Amino acid sequence: MNSTQQKLRYLLVIAFIGWLAIHPTVVSAADASAPGAHKSPGWLRSAVVYEIFPRNFSKEGNFNTITARLDELNDLGVDVLWLMPIHPTGEKMKKGSIGSPFAVRDFYAINPAYGTANDFKRLVGEAHKRGMKVVMDIVAGQTAWDSVLMSHPEFYLQNTNGAIIPPDPAWTDVAGLNYANPEVRRYMIGMMEYWLKDFGVDGFRCDVAPTVPMDFWEAARTELEKINPQVVILADAGAKPALLEKAFDVDSSWALIGTLNTVMNSVVPAYFIKDSWEHTDQQFPKGAMHLRFTDNHEQIRAVARYGVNGALAAQVLMLTLDGVPLFYNGMEVGDATESADPALFEKMPVFWNSGGRPPLRDIYRDLIKLRKQYPAFYNGDVAWLQNTAPGEIVSFLRKDANDEFLVLINLSSRRVTGSVELSNAEDFKPVKISGWPNSVNTLIPDFSIGGYGWFIYHRPVPK
Repeated sequence: MNSTQQKLRYLLVIAFIGWLAIHPTVVSAADASAPGAHKSPGWLRSAVVYEIFPRNFSKEGNFNTITARLDELNDLGVDVLWLMPIHPTGEKMKKGSIGSPFAVRDFYAINPAYGTANDFKRLVGEAHKRGMKVVMDIVAGQTAWDSVLMSHPEFYLQNTNGAIIPPDPAWTDVAGLNYANPEVRRYMIGMMEYWLKDFGVDGFRCDVAPTVPMDFWEAARTELEKINPQVVILADAGAKPALLEKAFDVDSSWALIGTLNTVMNSVVPAYFIKDSWEHTDQQFPKGAMHLRFTDNHEQIRAVARYGVNGALAAQVLMLTLDGVPLFYNGMEVGDATESADPALFEKMPVFWNSGGRPPLRDIYRDLIKLRKQYPAFYNGDVAWLQNTAPGEIVSFLRKDANDEFLVLINLSSRRVTGSVELSNAEDFKPVKISGWPNSVNTLIPDFSIGGYGWFIYHRPVPK
């Protein structure tokens, strides 16, 4: 497949994801009647998550180089470190020259390339000293083909001929676990308890969570809370509202990022963002939290998809909407190193000294500070506003009893002028963000915003 065909295929895929995001048929009636979201720790709503791929976070690819950058991450405003799987990677039927970290050989072991158990304990301890939590990636639905569990073939999914099979035919480098076997459930819960007790991790991110039965996750949460009542569990899932009722604190907002991809590629107009958000809000239980991201290990890097300024505008959206914003492996410096395939199976470290970028770290740091300073961003409402350029501009208020913030983001590459429907517009003042031009040629409700430009305005609510 040549590069043009690959690009076309990619665009078709993201267009389909965007279509799914706005069609209610993706959620069952049972999901739609979900009673309410699991009550999560209060601090999580204002948190910022940072996903780390230890192999590619540095040239050394180990725990100690992560520990060495904790002060930088703390200064950025990170609250939760999400570490992609830290276990030994399978060799049998691996993809690429190194293999996927999601093909786990031993859930109780640490990848020797990452360091020792003491190195990992030091990383967790140093993160805790800085007030940061550490969440481990758990691949509960599968193992590598050379896993230590292969001595128990009854632990695995099997076809009619008794041969072990993957959980998905395309996942040729992994074998599926069989949760109809109670021993599998006991083993996996015991393993999660081990990392909580012996290493002091604060929770788990559960890869492809819907491939594992719901009642397992609910039982696991009950047992884990006995060890740490504040345990945090993130679900790699979308369009599964029931997951957030009892088992998980946050899921992945795949519908929103799918829609954003189609908008940024000019497949659909910007107002589809609002439609996607409203669809999710209607389908999920009240109070449900979603991980808001533009970049992660499963996609081409945002700066490659959108360009640097487009990636910044997209991340501003995620930082100002409701939910829990995510950063990934060097995106605060605009790293454009490959991600997903092939980087998931190779050694492709972050390039920390990217040139020709706006001061992204300063911009993101100020946006995170703003978000943490004002509860309107993490406990307040989202009120979408009409504007005269809905094909390019998203406009919304984040508000509570004390503050209102107007957010205007141009998701196109061209300058757009127009106006937004806004009461008390004269009371809103621009918010200064370090490293971002604050010149405004017009006074709202009128606007003139350059390609991928954005502005945030603030109004204290009169008492």
